[in-house]
Amino acid sequence: MIPLEALPGFAFWGRNLEELLARPEPLWVFGDAGTGVSQTIRQMAQRRGVAFLDDADEASPETLATWIREHAGGILGAHTPPESPSAPAVARFCLALRLWSLEEAPDALQPCLAAIADELGVQPPLPPALGALPCPGGLLGLRNRVLRWKLLGQAPEEAPPQQLPLDTDCMAANLHALERTLLHRAMRRSYGNRTEAAQRLGISRRQLYLLIDRHGDPIRGTRPVAPPPKRLKKRDRPQDSKTPVT
Repeated sequence: MIPLEALPGFAFWGRNLEELLARPEPLWVFGDAGTGVSQTIRQMAQRRGVAFLDDADEASPETLATWIREHAGGILGAHTPPESPSAPAVARFCLALRLWSLEEAPDALQPCLAAIADELGVQPPLPPALGALPCPGGLLGLRNRVLRWKLLGQAPEEAPPQQLPLDTDCMAANLHALERTLLHRAMRRSYGNRTEAAQRLGISRRQLYLLIDRHGDPIRGTRPVAPPPKRLKKRDRPQDSKTPVT
């Protein structure tokens, strides 16, 4: 578990942490997925000596009101701010703390990486690529990077740059090669994590699987199984052999 002091933005929001924890009000800790909400509320609840509730924004208003009434000063974790229209009304009576992302506090990336590596028993030195931004998935994505490094034994290397077949003017051939290059680069940079690769490419997981069927997976070593796109078939189709009328 990453210590509170190593979390992104702690130098800012952690300056008055002890005073914050000494307050009697329930505390609503929120942030985007991957900002460490779950581990933060656990550590805060331990320091405060109270109970904690994760995914509080998914609980019904009645359940949440009952929980807060039964756990005075409890710590609640969520992914939405308390003033959000989708948050239960009772959340507005809590003190709110927003957690930062790695992109907002890049200086926290190396301490978080070291803490995760120590937790998983991964010995340094670590490949620089493990600590590179952007890191889709935040702290969870960072943990997955280290775990894949531990299980694979080495980080996948970048493939050598591929030249597009610009010796031809065929747009279909060039687009097909570019599609393959972008897919394989994203798969390598995400260490085979398909959710992360889809995020890098800005496409859905379904679209990613279609591309993998077409071009193969360089990490798992699978070959293409889908037929080439129709645009390439059209290019390879024999031309009409009729001679023009003069």
